[in-house]
Amino acid sequence: MLPLLLASSSVYRRELLARLQLPFTCSSPDIDESHRPGESAIELVKRLAEAKARALANSYCAHLIIGSDQVAVLGDRIIGKPHTFDKAREQLLAASGASVTFLTGLALLNSQTGDCQVDCVPFTVNMRTLDIARIERYLRAEQPYDCAGSFKAEGLGVSLFQSTEGPDATSLVGLPLIRLIDMLLVEGVQIP
Repeated sequence: MLPLLLASSSVYRRELLARLQLPFTCSSPDIDESHRPGESAIELVKRLAEAKARALANSYCAHLIIGSDQVAVLGDRIIGKPHTFDKAREQLLAASGASVTFLTGLALLNSQTGDCQVDCVPFTVNMRTLDIARIERYLRAEQPYDCAGSFKAEGLGVSLFQSTEGPDATSLVGLPLIRLIDMLLVEGVQIP
């Protein structure tokens, strides 16, 4: 098996990949993550996931490199990481009683052969109706300012959900393990 490399500095993705009990290393790619004019959210996450993997290919020439990128979509608008309390409050107010779809782009690049598998895994969160007091209590408790959509699904953020829909709950956290396993099997990796 070629060594596995996670093209990310995300602690959330690292924790998810560790569930597969395969040895891996991490390296953070340096890419431009700008949204291109006319590019759909699905095209964006697939392009960025592949770009992250390819950005490390020259430095890791005989590896299976995993790239991933995620955006949250509310209506027809991409919502990113809020970075501040005020922006997080604004995002959660807008999402109150609505559905937020998380699109996670996933790429597995064999840097030895150049073969690259790319996909997008959707996951939808149907939010409870939220009032300002509840939103502010949540934000003070968890401070999810580095999370798209302004909540941590793996933490207290689940209290904001009415229900969820999707093929792989791990995609909500940023690395769809079920789809990744499919890709690893194509590359001959045995799990377990």
